[in-house]
Amino acid sequence: MSAIANVAGIVRTHGVGRPEHTALIEGQRRLSWADVYERAQRTSQALASVGVGAEDRVAFLDKNGIEHFDVFFGASLLNAVAVDVNWRLAPPEVAFIVNDAEAKVLVAGLDFVPILDAIKDELTSTTKILVIGGVGEANGGYDDFETWINGFDAQDPGVEAVGGDVAFQLYSSGTTGRPKGVMLSNDNFFSLLPMAKEIWELSGDAVNLAAMPLFHIGGGGWATAGMYEGCTTVILRELDPAGLIDLIQNEKVTHGFVVPAVLQFMLMMPNMEGADFSSLKILVYGASPISEEVLAACVEKFKP
Repeated sequence: MSAIANVAGIVRTHGVGRPEHTALIEGQRRLSWADVYERAQRTSQALASVGVGAEDRVAFLDKNGIEHFDVFFGASLLNAVAVDVNWRLAPPEVAFIVNDAEAKVLVAGLDFVPILDAIKDELTSTTKILVIGGVGEANGGYDDFETWINGFDAQDPGVEAVGGDVAFQLYSSGTTGRPKGVMLSNDNFFSLLPMAKEIWELSGDAVNLAAMPLFHIGGGGWATAGMYEGCTTVILRELDPAGLIDLIQNEKVTHGFVVPAVLQFMLMMPNMEGADFSSLKILVYGASPISEEVLAACVEKFKP
């Protein structure tokens, strides 16, 4: 594991070292590590074709999904940086972040075509816009992301990042002004992961839940910590407490991170009664305080 020192190292190591192991689950979609690596290579070649290079930014606007990791890992193979944008923001706020990051490419989900329509003429650095799902009128006339990456060979460009290069660029909420780009270098992030493995008992056999928004460190950072170990990541696209209870049982989730409000809502769901959480080993909460009552009830119900 010590050989992995950057984002690209994750997909390169596990794409070759454990190609058949399930890497990503989203609904009925299941991708092996070999699949994830292949898609990342195609994405990297597609990004390179429109001028994306080392330390360039690629913006991503969508809810949790497999395509987040296509862009995240695909950019990393070029030593470029994926910038996930908070999908709850209004069009002017989205435009500000994309421009502030000087993103050359913007990839967005089908739900966000109205935002693209509202901001496309205001983007100062973006030369390519892609939409996930649908073609032609079905996605507002923008190029389809899947079709785009499938037009390129699966070939790793082999660009290497160094410790001081940026691995993550996240944006603050902007509650006291404009959102601010927060840059984590490879050294920042990857120096933490051996400790995270120890504290959270993550391993290559874990089934790790990515339920929080991937534009947040509690979503994207948590998922990356598990993928660093080569585990299976189960993606929850939209936070539904009742659906989350079913997902933990159906996919035999072993590890997860959620906020206290989610735990509180889960405790209130009818399907909580009789639910089987025997697979759970570690459930981490954070980002806000938790009441003693909710914590005690979680310990009793989840028994992690």
